Amino acid sequence: MTEHFDLVVVGLSLSSSWGNGHATTFRALLRGVAAEGKRVLFLERDVPWYANNRDLPDPDFCELAYFSSVEDLLQRYGPTLQAACAVVVGSYVPEGVAVIDALASLGLARLCFYDIDTPVTLAKLERGDEEYLARRQIALFDIYFSFSGGPVLGRLEQQYGARRAAALYCSVDSERYQPTGAAKRWDLGYLGTYSPDRQPTLERLLLEPARQLPELRFVVAGPQYPAEIEWPANVERIEHLPPAEHPDFYSAQRFTLNVTRADMIAAGWSPSVRLFEAAACHTPIISDIWPGLTELLPAGEAIILAQDSGDVVDALRSLAEGERNAIADRAQAVVLAEHTGKARARELLKALAAS
Repeated sequence: MTEHFDLVVVGLSLSSSWGNGHATTFRALLRGVAAEGKRVLFLERDVPWYANNRDLPDPDFCELAYFSSVEDLLQRYGPTLQAACAVVVGSYVPEGVAVIDALASLGLARLCFYDIDTPVTLAKLERGDEEYLARRQIALFDIYFSFSGGPVLGRLEQQYGARRAAALYCSVDSERYQPTGAAKRWDLGYLGTYSPDRQPTLERLLLEPARQLPELRFVVAGPQYPAEIEWPANVERIEHLPPAEHPDFYSAQRFTLNVTRADMIAAGWSPSVRLFEAAACHTPIISDIWPGLTELLPAGEAIILAQDSGDVVDALRSLAEGERNAIADRAQAVVLAEHTGKARARELLKALAAS
C-alpha cells in the first residue's frame, strides 16, 4: 500500500549539517510543517560525506529516507511521490537536472522548487552552468520558492519564465535556538563553512579587528578552511560545530559576525539562517551590508552594520552593555515574531494551498 504524505521534499541534506546550510533550514521549516499537522517525507541522496557526519539521523518531525540514484528514487518512491499533495525539490541536489526531469515525468499533483541558493543559481545559469537546475526547467514548477526576496522574484518570472516566484526565507527553530546562559568566552565570533568569496570579508571584519585588539577574544567555527590561513593568536578555531551546540556558541559571544556571499550581496534580500539563529539566542549581530537587510532588522536598533574593520573595532570598544542588550532585544523580538520555522511553514502551506 502506498504511503500518503502531505509534503515530500527531495533535498540536499536533512541528516547532516556538515559543510552546508541546507540541513538547518530544512529542519526548522519541516518542524513547522509537522506542527501544522502535516505528514512529511524527506528524501536525501545517500553520499559518503554526509553519511559520515550525520547529526540528525532520526528526525522526530518527518520520515527520512535515502536513495542511491535517480533510477533508485523512481523505483522505490515513484508511487509515494505521485500520491503526495506536493513535492518540493531543493537546490544543489546531486544530479538535480535529472532528478527534476524524472519528477516532472510522474504527473505530480504539485511540483515546486525551493532555491536555498537563488543568487548563486541565477549567476550559474547566466554562465551556462546547469549543475543542479536547467534554465528550461524553471517553467515546470508550480511555484519557485526563493531564499531571496525583493527584485529577484520579478526576474525569476519575467526573465526566466517561472509561473510564480515566492520568497521563502530561511528560518530558525525557536524551540532549539534560545539563550543558554553560557558564560561569555568570546568578544566576537563567526560560524560558517569556508567560502573563497566570504573570506575577504571575514579577514576585514574579524581577523583584522583581532589583530588590532589583542586583548580581546575571537572565534571562527566551521570546516574546510585552508591550512595556509594565518590566524591571529587571539582567534580560536573550531573545525565543526553541530547544530545542537550552536545556541551555547552564540550565547558565549558578546557579538557575532554575519558574512554574506558575494552573489547574495549583489541580489540583496537574502538573509542567512545564521542571522536568525543568533538573534533568537539574544546575541547582538555585526553584519556586512546588503540591500534589504535593514528592512528585516533595522540598522542601529536591531543590528550593527560594518563597512570596515574600524566599524567593528568601534562597536567592540564603545558599545555599553545596555546598548548591546537593547540591540539583542530588538532583533530577538523581530525574529521570534516573523522568522521562525512555524511562521515560515505557514507561509509555505498557504502558498501551496493557493496553487
